[in-house]
Amino acid sequence: MSSDAQHEFASFSEFYPFYLGEHRNTICRRLHFTGTSFALGFILLAVTSGNAWWFLGALLSGYAFAWIGHFFFEKNRPATFKHPFYSFAGDWVMYKDILVGKIPF
Repeated sequence: MSSDAQHEFASFSEFYPFYLGEHRNTICRRLHFTGTSFALGFILLAVTSGNAWWFLGALLSGYAFAWIGHFFFEKNRPATFKHPFYSFAGDWVMYKDILVGKIPF
């Protein structure tokens, strides 16, 4: 992980460029996108079925795909270990940025 990992960020807008720097590997970004897509599907299932266990599936899929991307392809520690809230928000913003074509898939 880069030396900025120990840095305390004053805002999400300060954190997000660091977050993107931790996601340079295309496969890692694709795994994040896939895990977040599954998470959205599981959230939809939880809401429509009334079965809250699907929320656990959402949480597990989101983090499992992301962590595989970091440990095996990006070769760094996920930012969520040091910055859990900013990292969670960063994943959703990156997801949106990939969807709109701002970040390559």
